[in-house]
Amino acid sequence: MTAHQSSVSALIDPVKLDRLAEVAVKVGLRLQPGQDVLLTAPSVALPLVRRIAVHAYKAGAGIVTPILSDEEITLARYRYGHSESFDRAANWLYEGMAKAFAANTARLAIVGDNPMLLSGEDPVKVARASKANSIAYQPALEKIVNFDTNWNIIAYPSPSWAKQVFPDIPLDVAVGKLADAIFAASRVDQDGAVAAWEKHNAVLRERTEWLNDQRFHALKYSGPGTDLTIGLADGHEWEGGAAIARNGITCNANIPTEEVFTTPHCRRVSGHVVSSKPLSYQGTLIDNIAVRFEEGRIVDAKASRGEEVLKKVLDTDEGAARLGEVALVPHSSPISKSGLLFFNTLFDENAASHIALGQCYSKCFIGGDKLTPEQIAAQGGNKSLIHIDWMIGSAETDIDGVHTDGRRVPVFRKGEWA
Repeated sequence: MTAHQSSVSALIDPVKLDRLAEVAVKVGLRLQPGQDVLLTAPSVALPLVRRIAVHAYKAGAGIVTPILSDEEITLARYRYGHSESFDRAANWLYEGMAKAFAANTARLAIVGDNPMLLSGEDPVKVARASKANSIAYQPALEKIVNFDTNWNIIAYPSPSWAKQVFPDIPLDVAVGKLADAIFAASRVDQDGAVAAWEKHNAVLRERTEWLNDQRFHALKYSGPGTDLTIGLADGHEWEGGAAIARNGITCNANIPTEEVFTTPHCRRVSGHVVSSKPLSYQGTLIDNIAVRFEEGRIVDAKASRGEEVLKKVLDTDEGAARLGEVALVPHSSPISKSGLLFFNTLFDENAASHIALGQCYSKCFIGGDKLTPEQIAAQGGNKSLIHIDWMIGSAETDIDGVHTDGRRVPVFRKGEWA
């Protein structure tokens, strides 16, 4: 962290930052006495990392192990690294992570890097490095998507990120505004944050229980540029807010979160859909996405900006052009009301209903913790190296739940719960 970054970060409300750390430990992870924590974060987020360590050890943590990244070091690789290095990744590190998660270590990630950091770098190198990293990360990713351990993601308002969200105001003001937006969305902008999360989780649980009682066969989306039918996986289960990991710990994987989500059937998606918000992906802004599905697979994809990157993503592997998640978010969500584009999926996905390309969550099946990968695939679950969310909901989106006999039930009208 430079001296200037340090002075700018000093403008972040320390009381609210401490609340965020407390919520991450007590609500996000529900950390158990004796449990270790593996924490990843950008180096600029060190003030938050330190507060998390304090709350984790107060909660009885075994060992808190932080792994920090740095934007300048990342850029150095792209500018001076040998070509062969972009087809490699730190396999040993991800294998160690997978081993840690298998041994009941909790996973905490802090996001906050400049979302456009790699926008000026060679897109071929970016794509190669991303694919190599995705392959190497697979052993650890499987532990996360299968919910083997309790995990959580939160955010820190770094100066480089704040400048992207608020490009036309002084940097110190931008950091303060981004911090306020993060604190509000994360429900730590006032006293009683832990209790506020308990209340919010109860609301999301009501939604999931209603959807699970309905046992819809598919969801039908209608709106400007959209006529889409998403079949739901056989034995799918809706999740939202707090959920029980396979190690028996109830945690909130994402803070903030406004979604309820489940697994679509990767071979039963048809029709066309357009994005309602841009997707920020590895330094590229992909805007006005328009795709067409046949038998679950995207067969035509366009974008007004970033189309080349979108098509590279879809070619990652066999499952990259199929869906692994469908999520419902009301247009009136706090993040939507903020009117901000965060350039970060953790926040932007909670502004609108969305879908995700790639890997499914085995947690979103009835008895998912007991299903084999083969059984999950047979029930319609998708497998891929990627999992990328993009927004398709708006104030003009209608969604119907479709039963096996064709009967329809209104789920969303004009972007709101029906």
